[in-house]
Amino acid sequence: MATNLPIRRVVLYKHGVGYFERRGGVTGSDTLHLDFKARDMNDVLKSLTVLDLSGGSVSAVSYDSTKPLEQLLSEATIRIPEDGSLTALLGQIKGARVRARVGGGQVEGAIIGLESLAVAAGETSVVRPFLTLLVGGSLRTFDVLDIAELEFLDEAVRKDLEFYLATVLSSYKKDSKRMSILTSGEGEREVFVSYVLEAPVWKTSYRILLDEGESPLLQGWALVDNTGDEDWVDVSLALVAGLPVSFVHDLYNPRYMRRPVVEVRTEAAAAPVIPEESFGGSMDMMESEAAMPMASAGPAAAAPERSKKMRKEASLVGGAARGGGPRLREVMEQSNQVTTLTKDVGDLFEYGVDRPVTVHRNQSALVPILHKPFEGRRVLLYNRTTREKNPMACIELKNTTGLTLEGGPVTVTEDERYVGEAMLDTMKPLDTRFVPYAVELGCVVSVEDNTEDGPVFRAVVSRGSLVVEYFHVRRTKYLVRNKGKRAQVLYVEHPRTGWELEKDMPAPAETTDGFWRFKRELAPGSQDELVVSERTRGHRQYSVSSAGPDDVAFFLSQRYVDAKMADALREVIAIRERVAALTRDEQQLTAERAQLFKDQERIRANIESLKSGVSQRELAERFVAKLNEQEDRLEAITRDLERLAKERQVAQEELNRRVQSLSSEAAF
Repeated sequence: MATNLPIRRVVLYKHGVGYFERRGGVTGSDTLHLDFKARDMNDVLKSLTVLDLSGGSVSAVSYDSTKPLEQLLSEATIRIPEDGSLTALLGQIKGARVRARVGGGQVEGAIIGLESLAVAAGETSVVRPFLTLLVGGSLRTFDVLDIAELEFLDEAVRKDLEFYLATVLSSYKKDSKRMSILTSGEGEREVFVSYVLEAPVWKTSYRILLDEGESPLLQGWALVDNTGDEDWVDVSLALVAGLPVSFVHDLYNPRYMRRPVVEVRTEAAAAPVIPEESFGGSMDMMESEAAMPMASAGPAAAAPERSKKMRKEASLVGGAARGGGPRLREVMEQSNQVTTLTKDVGDLFEYGVDRPVTVHRNQSALVPILHKPFEGRRVLLYNRTTREKNPMACIELKNTTGLTLEGGPVTVTEDERYVGEAMLDTMKPLDTRFVPYAVELGCVVSVEDNTEDGPVFRAVVSRGSLVVEYFHVRRTKYLVRNKGKRAQVLYVEHPRTGWELEKDMPAPAETTDGFWRFKRELAPGSQDELVVSERTRGHRQYSVSSAGPDDVAFFLSQRYVDAKMADALREVIAIRERVAALTRDEQQLTAERAQLFKDQERIRANIESLKSGVSQRELAERFVAKLNEQEDRLEAITRDLERLAKERQVAQEELNRRVQSLSSEAAF
């Protein structure tokens, strides 16, 4: 990281990001460098803000490509191996102009090449590299080991060499990507840079001190983690509670679009085309060109004014005028040198640490954010599903600190002794919570359940049905024994399951989404009983059209109906019995007709089988007489069935009308 652009402000959020501000000085057209992890580049590109606060400008921001190292180096014109780097480099830049300092003088020329020559060294010889330069019109050879300094005079060669070295240097940190900020201006200026990165969620923990006769004391600590590659030295730290929207969007990797492939259509050579002359075409074109307006010079003339305005606004960013948002609200109470600056930002709440904070890289820190007395007391809270036999010792905590308390673990001490731990939910100012921290073994609770059906309170006769309504009643008895030597305040949490409390029940002290809380005062060594009576509606349904005399007598005895309705029900029963009698008669006649049909089939078969003769004729005449008699009976049955069907239909309609017309309501 560049040391001239250090981190000055850090804001950590509860949803996994951090906001970072940097400030530093530049001179002239300096280039500032920042290194980020590759996985952070999308967040940086999405949120980066760069401002020159002193009248200069930021011309561009460049950053490393996503190409792998081998591909980047393959694009460079220079390759430097691990061994023999100097000689390998000089051998690749033939023709480059250089300035060499040899001995006490300097020589300028173009590189011709590099060769190795044997040089005598005592009785043996060694091979040494020699550089050949074209100086003026002559060639001169220099021992490379005698050259003290070699300066490249060609700008292109210098840039290629710098690109190669910077690429290789960035590869040493495989997960690091460099971002370069190109500035433009005169003299010394101040530059402001801000961005958002993925960061560990800051955490909170609390301490509650209980002392007899004194207000309870709440102490809060924030736990922050610096997992970056740079120390936070004397930074302004702020911690924001809330859940703003945040997401990852890929801006770092190049994005390509598919393009259609268009083939060149080849055709035979075409003869020149001579367009026909248009009437008045030249005049129309001239008028059209004359009618085209000239580009307005207004925006160009206004550019300097906009530039001045932008520079003025930029100079205020992050400074004293940062209060363009909600104003800071300093906490009035102070204890143990803990001062928390707070700010409401919509639904978010910001804790601002009033002194510089230092957290070194890959380290964490506990930062005090709260030390205040609050309104609260020690109580007992019983919940049958939490613990069946004993209530929990709790602190009834009312948030009178003026701050939004972020959720976190709580350690409770009483009279300088550790007594338990708890978890605290997020609390807005003036919210009240029960904070259970221990099981109260000195208080014992037993529970008895009883469910029964209450008396009918309403009976309604309508549309052929008698509906009686009553209450299911459930009574839960809590028997509490306080075996301790001090008075206790007990809250009993009774679950809300959709039933309602009976009218004679006292109202609960508190109501939550899932429970009623009933408050009880327990004297030392005493016993207390709480009965919670609930009820819910139930009903039974009777069909009026199928009720019998005994049912009517039962309805009358239970006062579901009065005497008048009972008489109407008896009339309905009489009509229903008449319909039943007519139905039985129809069934009997129908059965008789069916039997006659069978007999006739038998008689006809017998007549057909008789042969000629006196005795057979007499028998056949007898069968014929029997058939005639049966035919007369069938005709009578048919007439009776038609009559019975009509009578039954009339009786059934009368029954339906009577049943549907019955209506009464009785309340008890």
